[in-house]
Amino acid sequence: MQPPTDSDASASSAAAPVAATVVEPRQRWRLTFRRDRVPAELVGRATIDAWQTALVESGLALAQLDPAGRPRVAFGAPLAAAAEGKAELAEIFLAERVPAWRVREVLADRLPPGHTLVAAEDVWLGAPPLPGRVVAADWRVELEPAGADREALAGAAARLLSATSLPRTRSKAGADKPYDLRPLLDDVRVENGGEGQPIVLRMRTRFRPELGSGRPEEVVAALADACGTQLEVRRTVRERLILLEDMPAP
Repeated sequence: MQPPTDSDASASSAAAPVAATVVEPRQRWRLTFRRDRVPAELVGRATIDAWQTALVESGLALAQLDPAGRPRVAFGAPLAAAAEGKAELAEIFLAERVPAWRVREVLADRLPPGHTLVAAEDVWLGAPPLPGRVVAADWRVELEPAGADREALAGAAARLLSATSLPRTRSKAGADKPYDLRPLLDDVRVENGGEGQPIVLRMRTRFRPELGSGRPEEVVAALADACGTQLEVRRTVRERLILLEDMPAP
């Protein structure tokens, strides 16, 4: 038998499939950022694309790539375009360990428009996925003072919290879908304010996999129905996302 020649080896190598390179993550960063109100076309897929571009341009050694070779980004929870976020969460994975100052330095000026980096935390690689850890959110909703009565709103808030069920409907795919708002609402309070100042609602909504998430506009609509008046929202701010480990034990 003749020994294999160089040409035989080359042909065999060319015929063999090339294994995909797997980049194992060595570090996981949880990013806290602010987000302003943005145009409606800049949320959803557009947000993911903008973040992926920013990460690629940062020069960080990225792991957890998607099939297109772009870095995966895990967000805590979606945020409506018309709302602001004061402490939104996202997570990224790196193929090498770097200090926090480096992460902050390369991302500070590269986040998508309307986004500002607040903090970067090195978290355990083996922790459960971020979206599944978000269980609640705290909101600050400003109402136009015209047509809204603080005492009536406070009474309506108390009735919402004392109710065992709050049947509502959501419009989805052009059809009305009934749901119960009560399990998605932990708290709602009316803050005192000065004359002519916006009325401020403080609320905590819940994320429940089997039921969906509580939305501040739905709480405002329920309050309006309980008061028998129309309420106009001036500003909506999600002040923080609450993780399972941050919730007090029942």
